[in-house]
Order: sequence, then C-alpha cells, then structure tokens
Amino acid sequence: MTLHREGYLIMAVGLTLLTSIQIGNYFLYTVTGWLWLFLILTLGAIVMAYLIIQFFRIPARTCVYKDSEIMCPADGKIVVIEEVEETEYFCDKRIQISIFMSPLNVHANYNPISGIVKYVKYHPGLFLVAWHPKSSTDNERTTMVVQHSSGKEILFRQIAGAVARRICYYLQTEQKVTTGEEFGFIKFGSRIDVFLPLDSKINVKIGDVVKAKLTKLGDIN
Repeated sequence: MTLHREGYLIMAVGLTLLTSIQIGNYFLYTVTGWLWLFLILTLGAIVMAYLIIQFFRIPARTCVYKDSEIMCPADGKIVVIEEVEETEYFCDKRIQISIFMSPLNVHANYNPISGIVKYVKYHPGLFLVAWHPKSSTDNERTTMVVQHSSGKEILFRQIAGAVARRICYYLQTEQKVTTGEEFGFIKFGSRIDVFLPLDSKINVKIGDVVKAKLTKLGDIN
C-alpha cells in the first residue's frame, strides 16, 4: 500500500495539528491528573490520524483485462443502473452506472477502458449529497470520454459530494490511455458515473460493492 500524492499536504497539516493537540493534552494531564480525559483525547487523536491516512491509501492491485472489458473506475457501491439520455456529449440514450464512494473508500479513479481521450471538461457547481438525483448535473464535476479501438466511446464523470470539495483529474484530449491507469482523485465522499453504449453487456447489479481494478462492469459488444 502507498499514500496518494494528493494527500501529502492534508496529511502533513492534519498530523501536525493532532500532534500539537496531543502535546497540549499531555500538559493538561500533568496539571489536572485527569487520566480518563487524557486517554479519551489520545484515542480521539489516534482515530483521526488513522482516518486521514486511510483516506489517501492506494492499495496494491493488479489489473489484467481483455481489450473489450470495462473495468470499474472506483471503489464504492453501485447505486444506479439505468437507461438515460446523456445530454452533455452524446445527446442520446446510454446505460448509466453510478458508483457511490463513501469517505471510507479508496478515492483514486482509474481508466475503465483503453483508448484515446476525446473530451475533457470541468464544470464548477454545487455540492449536493452525491446520491441526490440532480448531483450529476448540478454539482461540481468533470466529464471525460475515451474512444475505444472499436470506435465506441465511454463517458465517465467525477461528481463532487456534500463533503468532497476538490476534484483532481489528469487527462488531456487526444491522450492515449490504458485500462487501469489513474485518471484522477476526488477528496472525500463523492460519485463516479459511467455511460456505456446501449448494447454493452453489464456484469454488475444495484447494491454491489465494487473495487477499482478488480471489478468488471461489463463488456463492449
């Protein structure tokens, strides 16, 4: 396991603050002798340090996929699988698969398929809860489209949530990408929407707990 570069500053600041609090906690204990308070505050500092570090963890995972297979781009839970009208890029019907990412999930995002990046657009917006019906159109978000070697295109969208306040993305148009390469990171709770061609084979169902690089969403037919 490694730690993501997007978290270096936050971890440094957070751990520095927690260390300062713990020093103050120790001096308070030497003055008051309240062991119970010292232990409670110490436990709280340890828990907070653990949560900060675990949020930016990057587990070691091996990604092996066939060319036509669509990889899950994020850890989380499948909350939507439905046929919708995609209005930003395709302007036609697509299968939407939405993955909700809680603050306890790994928050690095990975390319679901290999190909050429055809579209990248960042949209400032609101910070509705990630499962809100309008979060995919009203929240801060970034939309990316990759064209597969078959000519078919997949759109995937990072969506900020009520807690997430920064979307990081690394793709540029006409860039060649490979399944499983990192394309971005969302800080704290959030959501990823994936839009597939209608004839795609789907391998997941609503309620499934999925993992980036390990779960196959489906296949391009």
